[in-house]
Amino acid sequence: MPVEGIDDGGQLHIRGPNIMKGYIRPSAPLQLEAPEGGWHDTGDIVSIDEDGFIRIRGRVKRFAKLGGEMVSLAVVENCATSLWPDSMHAAAAIPDKRKGEQVILLTDDAKADRADLVAFARNHGISELAIPRKIIHVESIPVLGTGKTDYGTVQKTVEALMADELKPAATEPAE
Repeated sequence: MPVEGIDDGGQLHIRGPNIMKGYIRPSAPLQLEAPEGGWHDTGDIVSIDEDGFIRIRGRVKRFAKLGGEMVSLAVVENCATSLWPDSMHAAAAIPDKRKGEQVILLTDDAKADRADLVAFARNHGISELAIPRKIIHVESIPVLGTGKTDYGTVQKTVEALMADELKPAATEPAE
C-alpha cells in the first residue's frame, strides 16, 4: 500500500492460507476480528526491486512524518552510531505544530552534539530531515531483557522530557 512521503516503497499487506485469520481482542474474547478483505497489515515499510525481492526498510512506527516526508528513525540512530560508536542512541518522534512531527534523539553520550550530526549528514549526503531537532543526554538508553532498545519506554521518556513543548499554547483571554 502506498505511504505518503515514501516514493520507492510502501506498507506491506499480505494474505494467504498460511496467514493468520485475524485477531482476538481482550474486549471481545469470543469474536475473531478478520483483517479487512483478508489482507493482514504487517506494519512493515518495504521496497520491491526489479527481480521481485522484498527489502524491509523499517517499521511504520519507526518512521516520522516531517512536512510530508517520511524519515526513518533508524537512519537517525545509524548516523549517531557512526559518529559515537561506543554509545547507545534512540530516536523518537513527537508532534510538531509546523511540520507534523519532529525527531528527538536520546543518547548516553554526554559529548554528542547536534552540530556534529549536521556536519556528518552534509558530508555523507544524508537529508537534513534526518537530523533530530534536539539531542537529549540521558544516563542510559532503556533496553528490554533481550538487550534490544525498548522503544516504548524511549517514546514515553521523550514525551515526558519534552512535555512543555507538547503543551498547547495558552491563549490570552479576550477583554
